Amino acid sequence: MSVFSSFLFFLSIFLVIGIYSSRFSRGTKADYYLAEYSVPPWLVGLSAVATNNSGYMFIGVIGYTYVTGLPSVWLMLGWIAGDFLASIFVHKRLRIAAEKTGEVSYSGVLSGWAGGGRRLQCLIGAISVFFLLAYASAQLVAGSKALSVLLEWPLWSGAVTGAMLIAMYCVAGGIRASIWTDAAQSIVMITAMAILMVVAINDQGGVQQVYESLAEVPDFMEWVPSDLAFPGVLGGFAFAISWLFAGFSVIGQPHIMVRFMTLDNPGNFRKARIWYYAWFVLFYSMATVVGLLSRLYFAEATFDAELALPMMASQLLPSMMVGLILAGIFAATISTADSLVLSCSSAITHDLLPHRIENMKLIKAMTMTVILVALLWALVNQQSVFNLVIMAWSGLASAFAPLLLVLVFGRPISSFQAILTVAAGLLIALVWRYMGWHSWMYEGMPGILGALIFYGFIRMTNIADTDENNQSYTK
Repeated sequence: MSVFSSFLFFLSIFLVIGIYSSRFSRGTKADYYLAEYSVPPWLVGLSAVATNNSGYMFIGVIGYTYVTGLPSVWLMLGWIAGDFLASIFVHKRLRIAAEKTGEVSYSGVLSGWAGGGRRLQCLIGAISVFFLLAYASAQLVAGSKALSVLLEWPLWSGAVTGAMLIAMYCVAGGIRASIWTDAAQSIVMITAMAILMVVAINDQGGVQQVYESLAEVPDFMEWVPSDLAFPGVLGGFAFAISWLFAGFSVIGQPHIMVRFMTLDNPGNFRKARIWYYAWFVLFYSMATVVGLLSRLYFAEATFDAELALPMMASQLLPSMMVGLILAGIFAATISTADSLVLSCSSAITHDLLPHRIENMKLIKAMTMTVILVALLWALVNQQSVFNLVIMAWSGLASAFAPLLLVLVFGRPISSFQAILTVAAGLLIALVWRYMGWHSWMYEGMPGILGALIFYGFIRMTNIADTDENNQSYTK
């Protein structure tokens, strides 16, 4: 079986699953965007983790690890720890708030929870649309890079292929199609990464030989990066903590949090978390190992480091397995891109337009429009997948995570104070990135902390202290 045949086989499976899910559609807006709170915990867990571990993991993290070396482990540990910490306090309360507010979008739930206010909902929706589109374009770019290496297709063709596949099943089945295909894609993703890791280790002579070879690469196996703002242990601690905030930033990602909003029963969150974190830890660990191994195959950085994984696959595996790896990479990109597209669509039809759209034909037309815009962005994109994803991730987190934390812990906030808090977090993160400080500390950390400090200040000084009517969903 050729690489293309194997790749096409797996893509066909995803497409069939997505289209088949449309048979269970109830033809309503709530079903299209939230599956009417009917998704079992195992599907929620696998869908959320596949959406989280996107082309960023297959392409971005592999490239980052190739360049950075062992210190990338801190990114992994911090990210997972922060993600887990967020899940303890936020996810269940957000699910309860979604049902009580009756909203179908992440923006709508936050705005309704904060006491309503059209301006707040429009602001959250507008920020969501911009960064989610950037994020979606990064996923299409990631898929394009993999196809260009393994099938020798031009870069634009991979983005177009991904966009067409997403359009076919997202328009047919909405979030249910996205969740069902996510589950299948998660299985292919983890299988592909495991196969490549095992084959590469055996090819290098085993674990001990791999470690000895990596140790010979200058500064590659040091625990602390050499380019930190603060030297030694202090710099390493700041580096690790900043990535903990990157993981915590998951609560600001509409496309991931909406997965937890679809859960059939808030009491099933523990089961969903088991599925989510078991897969997350295993997959991220293997991705980091493969990133380290890539340095043994491509010693000179004379190529795009984000192409390391597909290039390794083409060197080490037979055609059928290369097709599986390619399907895994592509599955990772589209499992996130489809979620981003649906979140964008809901923000536009439910939050930004003067009148909420209820007609399903118009809603699906908006979904197609979002896909087209994301595709056009991908075709003109000049940034790396890693940088584009981190920019979108930090922007969304800095804007929304502080407000969500205020709501989760039942602190008083008016609609205008909520607007100021959202704006403050986003502005801090953007300035941090513009100044270039993100190279030594993830900008979401100062963005989230700065916005919370700002909230405390405006509460103490009673700035815009009006129309307080947010509710606390704590049970």
